[in-house]
Amino acid sequence: MSKKLYVVRHAKSDWSNGGIDDFDRPLNERGTRNAPFMADQFAEAGHTVDFLLTSPANRAITTAGYFKRRLGLSESQWDTNRKIYEASTERLLEILQHLDDRHDRVMLVGHNPGLSSLVQVLTGSWVVMSTCSIAEIDIPYDSWSMLSADTCNLLSFDFPKRYV
Repeated sequence: MSKKLYVVRHAKSDWSNGGIDDFDRPLNERGTRNAPFMADQFAEAGHTVDFLLTSPANRAITTAGYFKRRLGLSESQWDTNRKIYEASTERLLEILQHLDDRHDRVMLVGHNPGLSSLVQVLTGSWVVMSTCSIAEIDIPYDSWSMLSADTCNLLSFDFPKRYV
């Protein structure tokens, strides 16, 4: 049995307050529209996840919250990991390789440039992970520990501007 990974970049963040720490930056108006919209698109397409892992940065955890609620995930089906914030591709890969194998469909919510690079490294396909975009990746392994470069397939890529 294969695994499935949904890579989600946080929705558009608010840069209007230059004094706020980057980690604490909230979503802007467009982000608060796009995140629930994309969560709805994801669910209406029939996608589900067993587990959601997100950066604890405000804009990422807020985006993840829309997906968590729309998908009806319980508290035990999601978690935060500080290492996702500003993570390199190598760090993201390491985080994913340590996921519990009980989870077959995982959503990772985080930041660029790490996410765009992660998708490219895993699939060999270059996509620009614009805000609130979703890359669906098929992983041909039973164990997350086997996840490695150029072994996965990009099944779909969705993003808010596609619907405008």
